[in-house]
Amino acid sequence: MNLLERQFTATVYILHDDKVLLHFHAKFGKWLPPGGHLEHNETPQECAKREAFEETGLEIEFVKDEHLWVDYSNATSIERPFLCLLENIPAQGTSPPHQHVDFIFVGTPVGGVLSEAAIRDTQAKWVTLEEVLALTPNEDVFAETQQTIQKIFQWMQTLSIR
Repeated sequence: MNLLERQFTATVYILHDDKVLLHFHAKFGKWLPPGGHLEHNETPQECAKREAFEETGLEIEFVKDEHLWVDYSNATSIERPFLCLLENIPAQGTSPPHQHVDFIFVGTPVGGVLSEAAIRDTQAKWVTLEEVLALTPNEDVFAETQQTIQKIFQWMQTLSIR
């Protein structure tokens, strides 16, 4: 039986010109893609788009690779995540350890500009796969972040999207 509280989050890897957008997450001390907690009555897709805009100033659309898309009065498809993770979050300050159920999406910019605040406050920057792989796992970046970015770039090649 799991006694840890579980919180729902959404993350989006934003790709453009063979690069991925990462920012330095001060709380974890690591390079991460934009993301955050779902708000009340918010879908993971809505959360991912909101967090991308709030943290970067970019409006995004998701890269779709759906097996089936339905649109009926009683059921409509929504974009499925690229990956889902159950992440163990350690205690910090007064927050006890907990878990994030993270819905991870892949997106591309369709509007907005990378905000000066994002560049200044979180060191947001576009990085190549090679630059991501040069980071030290679990010191500069979570190992699963590196692995996910590598898989996303491989997947994007099969879709012929950059």
